[in-house]
Amino acid sequence: MTATNAERSLVTLDDIRAAASLLAPVAVRTPLLPDDVLGSQLGIELWHKAEVLQRGGSFKFRGAYSFVNSIASAARKRGVVAPSSGNHGQGVAMAARIYGIPAIVVMPTNVTPAKRAGAERLGARIVLAGTTTQERADKAREICDAEGMTLVHPYDDPRIIAGQGTVGLEIVSGIPDVDTVLVPVGGGGLSAGVSTAIKLLAPDARVIGVEPVGAPKLTEARAHGRPFRLDTTGGGLADGLQALEIGALPFMHHQRYIDDVVLVDDAPLPAAMRHLLDRMKVVVEPSGAITVAALITGAVKARGKTVTVLSGGNIEWQGLQELLGRA
Repeated sequence: MTATNAERSLVTLDDIRAAASLLAPVAVRTPLLPDDVLGSQLGIELWHKAEVLQRGGSFKFRGAYSFVNSIASAARKRGVVAPSSGNHGQGVAMAARIYGIPAIVVMPTNVTPAKRAGAERLGARIVLAGTTTQERADKAREICDAEGMTLVHPYDDPRIIAGQGTVGLEIVSGIPDVDTVLVPVGGGGLSAGVSTAIKLLAPDARVIGVEPVGAPKLTEARAHGRPFRLDTTGGGLADGLQALEIGALPFMHHQRYIDDVVLVDDAPLPAAMRHLLDRMKVVVEPSGAITVAALITGAVKARGKTVTVLSGGNIEWQGLQELLGRA
């Protein structure tokens, strides 16, 4: 791909603004919650972008609705299929319910009970397939071919990236002079969209991707200069960030707009979750709390006005009991 063609492929600020207009009547404009306690400890002004309060319990609804809206009416009526470790599936199920169409979510055999139950409550039919992103993707394509349904990719699609990028629009709208933004990295749709919006609106801000030690797909991709497929992931508490490879289109955005990526292990995640519960009164799953863990551990040395994206909160009572006992 030539540089010119690559440039044309990138999601633009106009694309993200169009997604924001589409989402305005249906999505929650989630709050920026000031964290005076941790901010004071770190010597920064700190806010958390609480996507845990989004419909479906995570940011995923934004991209899912943007995608489902774009499908031609006749094809949309046949329904959609989402390969998902949990949150994408719930976002797609919510969008499908709004449009009154069938949804199938292909989940790993080790999916957390909260994430499976969430998709089921929203009306999705659940199919279990393996434990890797590739196994879920293969099964989802098989179902699409057999039933004439449309695949909703979790991250490697411009409509998904534009939808997720509306999180970045809202951050800059609330804090125009933001200095540092921390965003979790799974397959890369959220980090691509947020970094694009932030850098095009607040170019002096730093955007830092945060991924688990066991799934360093963006770290490896940046080292190789291209998306790099991991042989396996090390698993861990941040189950929503365990993609084997960063998406091709997200990686193009990362190369242009992400300043750095850091790795965080499991150890500080329960403490980050507990801080958010005790001090901020929000329930955040491990994948969503990884940005706060990056601050607590010093993996990211934030400066000035700092925002962490709390990407999801799909964890329920039993999971909280098990994890917060470790904090």
